[in-house]
Amino acid sequence: MSMETQRETHSFQAEINQLLNLVINSLYSHKEIFLRELVSNASDALDKLRFRSITEPELLGDEAALEIRITPDAEKGTLTIEDTGIGMSHEELVKNLGTIAHSGSREFLELLSQRGQKDVSLIGQFGVGFYSGYLVADRVEVVSRPPGKEQQAFRWTSEAKGTFTVEPAERATRGTAVTLHLKADQKEFLDEWRLRSLITQYSDYVGHPIQLQVKKPTDVIDAKTGEKGTTTAFETVNKASALWQRSKSELTDEQYQEFYKHLTHDYEPPLAWTHFKTDGHQQFTGLLFLPKNRPFDLDGTARRRGVRLFVKRVFIMDDCEELLPPWLRFVRGVVDSDDLPLNVSRELLQDSAVVRAIRKHVVKKTLDLLEKLSKDKPEDYTAFWKSFGAILKEGLTAEPDHREKLGALVRYESSREEGLTSLADYASRMKEGQQAIYYVFGESRKALEGSPHLETLRKRGYEVLYLTDPVDEWAAQGLREFNGKPLVSALQADLKLQESDEEKREKEQRAEGLKSLTERMKAVLQEAVREVRVSDRLTDSPVCLVLPEGGSPAFLERLLREHGRGMPRAKRILEVNPGHPVIAHLARLHERDAKSEQVTEWVELLHDQALLTEGSPLEDPNRFAKRMTALLTQLAAQAAEPPANSSTAAGAQAPEAAASPGGSTAQA
Repeated sequence: MSMETQRETHSFQAEINQLLNLVINSLYSHKEIFLRELVSNASDALDKLRFRSITEPELLGDEAALEIRITPDAEKGTLTIEDTGIGMSHEELVKNLGTIAHSGSREFLELLSQRGQKDVSLIGQFGVGFYSGYLVADRVEVVSRPPGKEQQAFRWTSEAKGTFTVEPAERATRGTAVTLHLKADQKEFLDEWRLRSLITQYSDYVGHPIQLQVKKPTDVIDAKTGEKGTTTAFETVNKASALWQRSKSELTDEQYQEFYKHLTHDYEPPLAWTHFKTDGHQQFTGLLFLPKNRPFDLDGTARRRGVRLFVKRVFIMDDCEELLPPWLRFVRGVVDSDDLPLNVSRELLQDSAVVRAIRKHVVKKTLDLLEKLSKDKPEDYTAFWKSFGAILKEGLTAEPDHREKLGALVRYESSREEGLTSLADYASRMKEGQQAIYYVFGESRKALEGSPHLETLRKRGYEVLYLTDPVDEWAAQGLREFNGKPLVSALQADLKLQESDEEKREKEQRAEGLKSLTERMKAVLQEAVREVRVSDRLTDSPVCLVLPEGGSPAFLERLLREHGRGMPRAKRILEVNPGHPVIAHLARLHERDAKSEQVTEWVELLHDQALLTEGSPLEDPNRFAKRMTALLTQLAAQAAEPPANSSTAAGAQAPEAAASPGGSTAQA
């Protein structure tokens, strides 16, 4: 059977077609990133082979060399990037390069759509860097063969016009060769100097030799020109050494930044980094980076490049979760251990004293780096916090051992002014006699600024922190205190404020004076609230709902419901403001008629108002709307009445005569 009859034609899946269309028509000017991506893929293939060969040495066969070769061919107009790595079978070529939205193409397209950009420089973050070849080529061929003498090689070919072909091919050794048929205007990438400079810029730190085919003069005289001729040879261009193993004094900021870009495929330099080596009981080296921007896959299921694990310079795995807790999952970098075995498994990592020691040190180094950044470059730290603060705060609930350091790192919005503040700065501004650090939890700053729960705190001049991340309520409970000052929620029923003996007596008298009304309110709302009591936190609002011990804020309850984690709603405590005109009028109505339906209507309306204020849904919005309509109707009628001409007429408008909810609000 001829090779032609064995050729298969496949259609790209829709997402791959979209991706190819975007790449081919990209406005991105730095098209040279294709070389970085294809070299990185070749390096990954070599890493995978080296790791598997630890337990399967037969995979190396007679070809022990692990290297990357780059061959420009000016006559054919092609550039070939070849490796001696793990290779791909027929099925893997079809799967990885065309028929499945593989390794993040969908996420890549969605992100570019959200950002409204055509800049594909971050393509490698999504595991689809192979397609960057179409930035410079109108046809791409891939010939690949897995290790093993019995394995067959196959050729994958496509012009990115909706289909690709796969057919048997000839290849003497394992590995993959990607051949780019360059577009007419992209022949600059056949120039030796251009290729050499790009390899040095983007791939100098690849841990395998990158060999570039170059021309070298010979002593042989060319018969036609009478000049010395040339021959071709391969020359190693990159250092092919682990940057993290080199001394910090040898490295420049630019080298660290380029290594970070190589490691993460991020187009931005890192915000900060730390490079360390331990020589004690455990010997390992680490290089950790803080990204400037939030990686797209930080909380997704696509491939991540977190902290890479090496053992004695041998790559073991990407995104080694055992080296970092989830609340530091934004950290990128490498850790290279001299004490772990080369054939280490996930199971061994999870039960290893060596790994636990490394993890402890990596966490400490990361927190030290964050602390240094917050002190030396506060603006950069603010930028970091806006991207990753919500993740870092998870550590307050997950690992109490780090509570003190994390407490110094957290930042919140505050009632004092726009912008973020630290707990240390808040504590330095506390009023004399202030016993706690006060906060309120809710959906947004705007929603919290007018909260009735803050009225007495504002009156006393106390600063309040606005906590608006979903994790904040748990984080605050995990932190509990800072520098000896407890963190207290303004939403909690037990809001203990310093008060004089006279203030205590006045509070008791007010409670006694409203005892009959609060008992009536409790009877009306017995299915909805746990208790009704006189408030000492309200100065402007008639009522508010506060949380009993163990209760969750309304915003948090709503978030949990939206994520399918419904929880029983804890009954609130309704607090009433004895100095408010509405409450005073309600008390008089109740004294006149202890069974008045109007009092019942008003109590239910005030409770609905309190529910709306705390952000909770109403059980019967229609009934609330009808009450409000009746109120507005009465106010409109009162406004249309002619002015009273006598004391008798004026008396008819007295508060006690306003028998409906509208009357009491009009008086208020």
